[in-house]
Amino acid sequence: MERDPLNLVGTTIDDKYVVEEVVGEGGFSVVYRANHVIWKQPVGLKCFKIAPLAAEEMRRELLDAFIQEGKLMTELSTRTSAIVQARDVGTITREDGAWIPYMVLEWLEGLPLDKVLDRAAQNNDPPRPIEGVLGMLNGVAEALSLAHRRNVVHRDIKPANLFVLTGNRSGDEAVKILDFGVAKVMQEHLEHDKALKLTAATLTAFTPSYGAPEQFSRTYGATGPWTDVFAFALVLVEILQSGKPALVGDEFLQLANASTNENERPTPRTLGVPVTDAVEAVFAKALAVKPGDRYPNMRDFWCALRAAVYPDEKRWTPPSLGSDGLALGTIPSQPGPSVQFQPTQVAPDTGPRPDSVPVSQAVSTTSPLQTTAAPAPRSRMAGAAVAGALIAAGLLVGAFFLLRSPAEATEGAPAVGSSAAAAASSAVPAEPTCPEGMAYVPGGKFFMGSDEDKYPRWQPAHKVELSPFCLDVNEVTAKKYKACSDIGECKRPKTEAKWPKTAKETDRDHERKERIYSELCTFGKEALADHPINCVTWADAQAYCEVHGNRLPTEAEWEFAARGSDGRKFPWGDKPPNEKHMNACGTECNAWETKAGLTPGPRMYDADDGFPATAPVGSFPEGVTMFGMHDMVGNVFEWTADWMGTYTKDELRNPTGPARGDARVIRGGAFNGGFSLWVNPAFRYAMDPEAHSHGIGFRCAKTLPKRP
Repeated sequence: MERDPLNLVGTTIDDKYVVEEVVGEGGFSVVYRANHVIWKQPVGLKCFKIAPLAAEEMRRELLDAFIQEGKLMTELSTRTSAIVQARDVGTITREDGAWIPYMVLEWLEGLPLDKVLDRAAQNNDPPRPIEGVLGMLNGVAEALSLAHRRNVVHRDIKPANLFVLTGNRSGDEAVKILDFGVAKVMQEHLEHDKALKLTAATLTAFTPSYGAPEQFSRTYGATGPWTDVFAFALVLVEILQSGKPALVGDEFLQLANASTNENERPTPRTLGVPVTDAVEAVFAKALAVKPGDRYPNMRDFWCALRAAVYPDEKRWTPPSLGSDGLALGTIPSQPGPSVQFQPTQVAPDTGPRPDSVPVSQAVSTTSPLQTTAAPAPRSRMAGAAVAGALIAAGLLVGAFFLLRSPAEATEGAPAVGSSAAAAASSAVPAEPTCPEGMAYVPGGKFFMGSDEDKYPRWQPAHKVELSPFCLDVNEVTAKKYKACSDIGECKRPKTEAKWPKTAKETDRDHERKERIYSELCTFGKEALADHPINCVTWADAQAYCEVHGNRLPTEAEWEFAARGSDGRKFPWGDKPPNEKHMNACGTECNAWETKAGLTPGPRMYDADDGFPATAPVGSFPEGVTMFGMHDMVGNVFEWTADWMGTYTKDELRNPTGPARGDARVIRGGAFNGGFSLWVNPAFRYAMDPEAHSHGIGFRCAKTLPKRP
């Protein structure tokens, strides 16, 4: 490849990387082959393009995000060698002032899977049997299972991002995942930087030929691990039919149609591949249009598929972590020295950028992001891939950078001065791991509150920055609370519901409601063991969390976990709530109220969600948040740690609310809620901490230790 857009060939970076040639270029980066002057070994140098008009503050934020994501991927690649390794990170400042962040990656010999499939098609090779496909990609499935366990999502799984290190067809090829990335970070900055916005206006953040319905339209719900499941299933189908894409279309809209067509799913049998009933059923579930109908993560999908192909096999489980930090059973890594990096004086110790961990999206260098123009001949819409000796070109990066045109670059090959952001030889401390049942929330910046609907308690919207933390995936259940109570660690909750009377109620009416709703307290009722615990005071909730080494989440943590940083109106996106998103008041709720002698209240939707009172936790997968939490709205309100206070426009870091007050904040709405305002993640309500209501429960948070 002759084009050298960054004019780096022939230069030496940081006195140790001699840049030899360009091997790939994508929408946001250029990959070079370089030689390590000390090791005398080839490495890959991935350099990110930056818009020349980007402000200094913008550069700093993008670099911070890039480094934080590099940390995460370094930690992942030490646990499974099926993910390309990062070895160094830094920045280059050329003589002409151009500022270029770079990452040093291991050098891989082989071909991307799309080129392997192309070669097989040209040779008229017979289709691979499904057993061979499973053997080939088992390491990739293990790596994605590990990533999903950490709430890391790839969001651009495709053949061009799977690198085959060997060329035989024995089913045991070593395959590595390329190109973990976070388009969300770029999208966030596009909202605030006109130069970046204009430059990237035609780019999409995923490859349409492998796009899940929710990537084409947010009306289908949020993206998450299930999005990777969809794309990975498409890749498997493509391999099974000798490289023919599973989604067929010459344009973006045609591919969107193919992805979302309920009547024709791209399963093996639909496309003429003979498989058993069990295997077809697994693919049908993995490729369901609605995210809630799919396998929630790679582990569940791969378990089901292996069980269908090998019914006598012991249940497949992702590998455990060995003493050396590598996942047992994965492919061996390339030999040779490896230097981990630990950024210093560049990124604050705040963990990954907002949305960067559970919603990371990929940007390929070997397969650049596409516009809506006509795709490549094989309809992959994946761009050209560099064959032969190719760097694993797409490791996770926390930001995407845009290129100044070649005409703007200084003529000639400039001498390059390195201002390395980091190049320490010590290993990066592992990312803190959340306990079982908790999800990792990466922290970052977001606008807390809302300026909509003129609801004074959530105004004004103001910027908040949070450190990473863990949060329960589900609300604490009656069964778990009872287990704590049975051993004398938690106070037995009240058996009746009680909450403050409103000004419009008479004492008699209020007491009557409390008697009726007391029937819905869940503690000690076997049939409701998997329902959220309710009828607990704030002190009861806080004590339970403390017994388990946790705490109640702050208001800010709760809101960020529910909505992320993209300003969505509901945890699942902007689509108005319906009976599949949450447990709120529908026709079933009104029917119960009428039967109980109460005046029916307003409905959230004119449908039956199946639960007139509380529901078992996790019953509404279409309402899951981007970080993997269930029932953040609906089911029961949730206690938070904060006293109720007023908002200001001040920018805050890790706010904890007023030091004292009369009421604690509850969040999230309840099963009897009929007001859409209640289920906006910004909604906050003041509640007497001594109240123990049928409509209030809780979940716990955990503070993560600061990295040294």
